[in-house]
Amino acid sequence: MKFLILIYGNPEGRALWNQLSPEQRRESMAGYTALENALSVKNELLASESLDDPALTRQVLVRDGKAVTTDGPFAEIKEQLAGFYLVECDTVERATEIVTQIPEAEYSIVEIRPVRDLSTLL
Repeated sequence: MKFLILIYGNPEGRALWNQLSPEQRRESMAGYTALENALSVKNELLASESLDDPALTRQVLVRDGKAVTTDGPFAEIKEQLAGFYLVECDTVERATEIVTQIPEAEYSIVEIRPVRDLSTLL
């Protein structure tokens, strides 16, 4: 079963990151690398990405076949999507276990959403 693990950040979390020493940042990034390697060995990692600054977001609405764009951030919210993992594992409990290994999880909000298999809707 596929699960999308969504990592949310906020200005407070970004401020904490900015206060880390270069060595602490390297340790944190090494945690991400170790997690990705461990998930790859188990064939559980399908994709993962860190998303850039929310200020670079572009909202796109399609109306009458035409794209209408607005520069971001486009919503007044405290949390912004910061990155994701797309994993394939047997249970939501395993996906939850994976979340506990994400270095940023202790400072952020993380959601796990099952990915719907559209082939079952046909």
